[in-house]
Amino acid sequence: MKRHLKTSCAAAALAVAASAVALAPATADVEQPPGAPGASATWTKGDKEGVGTSVSTASKVWYTLTEGTLSEVYYPRADTPNTRELQFAISDGSHRQLENEGTTRRVELADPQALTYRQITEDSAGRWRLTKTYVTDPERSSVMLGVTFEVLDGGEYQLFTLFDPSLAGTSGGDTGSTTGGALVAEDLSIPDTPVASALVSSAGFSATSTGYVGTSDGGTDLAADGRLDATYPAAGTGNIAQTGQIQLTGAKTEFSLALGFGATTDEALHTANATVKRGYAKVSKDYTKEWKQYLGSLDKPAKTLEGDLRTQYDVSLMTVKSHEDKTFPGAFIASLTTPWGQAASAEQHREGYHAVWARDMYQSVTALLAAGDEDAARRGVEWLFKYQQLPDGHFPQTSKVDGTVGQNGIQLDETAFPILLANQIGRTDADFYANELKPAADYLVAAGPKTPQERWEETGGYSTSTLASQIAALAAAGDIAEKNGDAGSAAIYRATADEWQRSTEKWMFTTNGPVGDGNYYLRISASGNPNDGAVRDWGNGAGSIPRTPSWTPDSWSSSGSA
Repeated sequence: MKRHLKTSCAAAALAVAASAVALAPATADVEQPPGAPGASATWTKGDKEGVGTSVSTASKVWYTLTEGTLSEVYYPRADTPNTRELQFAISDGSHRQLENEGTTRRVELADPQALTYRQITEDSAGRWRLTKTYVTDPERSSVMLGVTFEVLDGGEYQLFTLFDPSLAGTSGGDTGSTTGGALVAEDLSIPDTPVASALVSSAGFSATSTGYVGTSDGGTDLAADGRLDATYPAAGTGNIAQTGQIQLTGAKTEFSLALGFGATTDEALHTANATVKRGYAKVSKDYTKEWKQYLGSLDKPAKTLEGDLRTQYDVSLMTVKSHEDKTFPGAFIASLTTPWGQAASAEQHREGYHAVWARDMYQSVTALLAAGDEDAARRGVEWLFKYQQLPDGHFPQTSKVDGTVGQNGIQLDETAFPILLANQIGRTDADFYANELKPAADYLVAAGPKTPQERWEETGGYSTSTLASQIAALAAAGDIAEKNGDAGSAAIYRATADEWQRSTEKWMFTTNGPVGDGNYYLRISASGNPNDGAVRDWGNGAGSIPRTPSWTPDSWSSSGSA
């Protein structure tokens, strides 16, 4: 069952107080930039070009990439974004150009056996090229970029980093400043979990500024005339953005950036500086080595899986593995994204897809299990039943990685899949059966076969997808019950599974459907009578569609509700 852990907040409270005192002079004694508290913001697109993190649990940071830039960075857990975007601006002295303006872009793997992505952006007129390669430091919580800027036409340019911290999962509440040549920011809005960032350049910054988004931030300033006319040493509290100018050294400038995190600005700065001190070459080597060792620990795939197919296989496994949390091992979030993020407000913390669905987690963990990562499957079972399972035996729609319930809809396949996973790894010990697995199986017997929500989370009833998982889970529970000498429960689980299996056609197989010959299983039936022609609102703009012989896909499309 889920166990609620109690932790002392005294240390965190002291850290917050100390950090507030340390930063107060930097913001109170200087002129505040105009535009507080900053413009409203959204997250970035869910369509990611790449994601990455270290295998090491010492590095509790995850990066994502979209549209040629660094997008959300998660820290210290996989369910909490602490960066909105980090991109570059190029100026010829009179005009600012962003990476996604008037450019051609491509992304590639720097190594086929590591989550090391490289973004290459070229000015469409052939004036310059910007190359960025991303890793995370296996020894600490920082993202590192190896950067090369090339002047292709002999012109004179200026290069700026534009960083939008968006700490603590929101765009507001941030305070930032320039400290020791670095750009630091922090958010103290959640006293128990303060968070800070530090952006450090191996080449240093020749100019810096922290302002409010939309008015006094460096990106807005540069947009006016291509020059950083106003520089502000500090800003906050609000939606801030930070700018750092990189001194170019000729036709080709190479440097690295480290984005470090911590509970305080001092900790974040120490983290970023330590990463820069190690150097990009060593950090990248260690990062790549970890991923190659992980792939080497798995079962070898078929010899016919070669070339691009082998790369796709390896990258898929690494991507799935990368979605496991490191503070709560065994918790696999669905995705390091926010769906339709470009339209989703960043002014409050959003669950997005960076939460745990037991159903999605089952698919992820069994993929790793099939590849030979049995430890991931065992951690998954341990986490599901220890942190996510609720007292009545069922599993919630979603939760954070610490088990805190997110969405509380009931989807019966999410109670079925943990049972199946436990069976697949042979978790049948008596204590686990009596206190964790049996309550889940009993809940299915009492609550099924109709599910309040099916796997698309918008409608309920007799679902082919959900029912299949319930039948399989009860059959597995019957075997585990028998191994534990619980013959009575074993008989109930097996009899229920058999009855539901015999009823699948009665509940869900229509003989008067509008597609093909009219004979097929429905996605879902509300009443258990698949020929009743019931009208159902399918959600997501699909409209209310009747299941009758007079309805056809053409009539649906022409109605404009598809």
